[in-house]
Amino acid sequence: MHALIVVDHDDSRSLTHALAQEIARGLSAANPANTFEIADLHAEGFDPRFTKADWAVHHRESRPPADVLAEQARIDRADALVLVFPVFWWAMPALLKGWIDRVFSNGWAFDFNGNEKLVKKLGHLRVHLVGVGGADEDVYARHGYGAAMQVQIDHGIFDYCGATVAGSTKLLDSELRDAAVQLQAARELGAGLFR
Repeated sequence: MHALIVVDHDDSRSLTHALAQEIARGLSAANPANTFEIADLHAEGFDPRFTKADWAVHHRESRPPADVLAEQARIDRADALVLVFPVFWWAMPALLKGWIDRVFSNGWAFDFNGNEKLVKKLGHLRVHLVGVGGADEDVYARHGYGAAMQVQIDHGIFDYCGATVAGSTKLLDSELRDAAVQLQAARELGAGLFR
């Protein structure tokens, strides 16, 4: 099995990057035949801006640009998509959101032309979300942030395209909790990715 692990953090020494590496280690340890690719959106310089070219793709007036086609091909090769990101204002960072905005395009992730029923095209894809948050579980529960994220991301993005969110993990209290605990959780997530 093959996983595409997408990481959004500008500092390669961050906990977010370390968690992505531990997910990969756990995946490989569970079965040496498993493979993975880590897509570091910052290091690769992905442009998240949704431009006129992207609108033309949405309206089926042109094909996706080369950078979008390359990302779609990476996802097509994957049995699982793992997104690892810091939680900014109870959502994913702008770069990752822009990656989704551009890559999960009309005609590839879903079919909608305004006249017919929506066709969800990513039913084969299993998605795992790993959000790294500074607040604790009590803050998320008390204010409904966790539920809001689930509605916005799990349902609003991935269910819209037919993908299955197989896991939605929040590694919270990240600035105070021992990083070893978070890294162990990531390793276990990776080991269980294809169970």
